[in-house]
Amino acid sequence: MSVHRQTDGWRVKWREGSRQRSRTFERKRDAEVWDAEVKRRRQLGPLAVQQLTERGPTLGEWITQRWSREHGATLAKRTRDRYASSYELHVAPWLDDVPIRELTVSRLRAWQAERTAQGESADTIQKARTFLSSVLRHAAESEAIPANPLALVRAPRAEHREEVVPLAPATVEAIRAVLAAPMPVAVAERAHGTRRCRAYEQPDQRSAAIRQRDACLVCLLAYSGLRPSEAGALRWADVRDRTLLTQRATEADGTVKSTKGRKARTVRLLAPLATDLREWRMAAGRPPDTALVFPRSDGAAWTKEDWGNWRSRTWRAGCERSHLDPVPRPYDLRHSFASLLLAEGRTIHYVAAQLGHSPALTLGTYGHVLAEYAEGDSIDVEAEIVKARAENVPSEFPQWRSGLRAER
Repeated sequence: MSVHRQTDGWRVKWREGSRQRSRTFERKRDAEVWDAEVKRRRQLGPLAVQQLTERGPTLGEWITQRWSREHGATLAKRTRDRYASSYELHVAPWLDDVPIRELTVSRLRAWQAERTAQGESADTIQKARTFLSSVLRHAAESEAIPANPLALVRAPRAEHREEVVPLAPATVEAIRAVLAAPMPVAVAERAHGTRRCRAYEQPDQRSAAIRQRDACLVCLLAYSGLRPSEAGALRWADVRDRTLLTQRATEADGTVKSTKGRKARTVRLLAPLATDLREWRMAAGRPPDTALVFPRSDGAAWTKEDWGNWRSRTWRAGCERSHLDPVPRPYDLRHSFASLLLAEGRTIHYVAAQLGHSPALTLGTYGHVLAEYAEGDSIDVEAEIVKARAENVPSEFPQWRSGLRAER
């Protein structure tokens, strides 16, 4: 072992087994410290020297060769896709070629600071941290590194988020009624070459059955709290007399998988929703129990693209005609169900079980809604829905009025 002066710094040379090894440092002091550490480890044995001098796999190699096969393969497809996006955009360009043993706390802190300086949001950085922490924790469990260094890097402060704003039954019923009626599209006046085309209305291309389906879908999301992916995988056999059995969800490509929590849950079936589901099943030709409640024309489940088209074309048009600004997401109807249960006087644990959440997450999300209702003060949510529905009955579906009388 020896320290030599080089044109590019100071080089330490030593022999490891039958191989001649070397390493270059910019400062002489660093080279001497390394030389002393190699000498100390040689006294401990060949393995101690190897652990110090062996470069080991890079982060990219570890992800490809170990993490993807041993841990990534066990994750849901949606999670893998989200991790892959974070890795390609926010991790690989800076850390892919770095040996995992050299991913120290200071290096990871510098990576995070650089992402922040380049304007990445706290949520984006947190998603990248979640993926990177999973990889480093797996490496620590495999004894490739002593511990997960990212655990010692303080996460960026979370950005302020507005509290959720549940849609009241009156608003939900207004949207439902608009979607159930024809929605002609207004085409503005425009120039076509030298000709001038007048403004006109393009008729709604949806059939009466599809309009009833859209209205029923809004009712399901608002009065059962199902996620859109869970609604897409719901079968008629899951619609029972008093409850909905939620045990499946859809992937982006339309394939069916288990729910987000990988557990089935039973959701209360409100009377107005039960009426809408019965009417929709009759309009759909009374499909068998094994059929999906909201299938595509070919009978398969909706894909992510199908949901996107429905949201941008049908849902947005219905919300705009209901004078909602800004236009909420279909997912926001889930908050309406939670607020109805809280208004009814249900406990946080009951609401959490209905939504498939933990009580802590439910309280953090809907605590401000709970504060609106005094202890012991509750409302009859089904009566509120029926009242709102009576004021928004589509004229094209007179049978819905008889349904209202049955609900009462």
